[in-house]
Amino acid sequence: MAELNTGDGDGKKGGKVRSKKSNSKVDLTAMVDLAFLLITFFMLTTTLSKPQSMPLGLPDKQDDPTEKPIKVDENRTLTIMLGDNNKLVYYMGLLATPIAGPKEIAYGKEGIRAELLKRKKSVVEYTGNKDKGLIVIIKPGKKSNYRNLVDILDEMAIVGVPSNAIVNDFTPEELKLLESN
Repeated sequence: MAELNTGDGDGKKGGKVRSKKSNSKVDLTAMVDLAFLLITFFMLTTTLSKPQSMPLGLPDKQDDPTEKPIKVDENRTLTIMLGDNNKLVYYMGLLATPIAGPKEIAYGKEGIRAELLKRKKSVVEYTGNKDKGLIVIIKPGKKSNYRNLVDILDEMAIVGVPSNAIVNDFTPEELKLLESN
């Protein structure tokens, strides 16, 4: 049983004889039980925060090496390359014959987001079909940081780009473009 003793009142210090006080005891058993009941209640009723993650679709393992790669319309393809020191370069179409770019652009609302919105609208006008929208290829360089990749993936979610791919294969021309400046 849990209890609280307040002293025994034996007082033989001053030489005077005092009347003996009885010990006052407070039974704390009910309070301890109540505390454990409250702790248990709040532990069981509290929802723990679930980690938030972005869905990332990865391709299946390719078993057949003779399978031809899927060709995509270059008028629908925007390539974003991430370099070191927060460098971001994009181009629309093929690098040899680009529709737009290659151009260095900033992150954020006035930078890449505005460009993605503009290109998304132009692709829908080009195809005439909302289902055939913009395809974005994200190419993070070896010196780019993880935060920049997450920022670009966030921009894809904000703008609503349904098709994007992360590719780590660079052509020599793309490497030169990314390392310039």
